[in-house]
Amino acid sequence: MTARPLGGDGPRRPGPLQAGGDGAAGPATLIALVSFDIDGTLEIGEPPGIVTIETVRRARRRGWVVGSCSDRPVSYQQRLWERVALAPDFTVLKHQLAGVRARFQADVYYHIGDTEVDDHFASSAGFRFLRADPAAHARWGPALFGVEGGRT
Repeated sequence: MTARPLGGDGPRRPGPLQAGGDGAAGPATLIALVSFDIDGTLEIGEPPGIVTIETVRRARRRGWVVGSCSDRPVSYQQRLWERVALAPDFTVLKHQLAGVRARFQADVYYHIGDTEVDDHFASSAGFRFLRADPAAHARWGPALFGVEGGRT
C-alpha cells in the first residue's frame, strides 16, 4: 500500500494508526502523512527540537508521506532537506497545510509541531496535532514511530 496524490476517489477517512515496531510497511499497515514543523520540532531546527532526522527516515521507510510545514520560506525548507539528503513529498508554509491534505491520500494525517500556531493550522486543516515536547512525545512517539525515550 503506498500513498499517492489524490485521484477521483477522494481522501479516505483518517483512522487510528497501527504502526508496526519493525518500521516496514505491510498489508495491515495504514499509510500516514506526517508533516513536520522545523524550528523547535526537528533536531536541525533553530532552536533544535526533539524529532530526529532518523525518525523522518523511519517514516519514509514505512512508506509514509513526509514533508515540512513551517513559517520558513519553502526555498529554505528545501535546502534544509537537501542538507540531510532527504527528498520530502511536500514543503509548504503553515497556512497551506489544508492543500497538502487535499493533494495526498492517506489513512491518517499528523502535524508535529511545538506551538499553538502549529496546533491551530493543523486542526484547521483536519490534521491530528502532536506536540513536540518530551511529555507529549512519551504518549505519541512509541506508538507512531516505534521508539521510546526523550527524542524520536
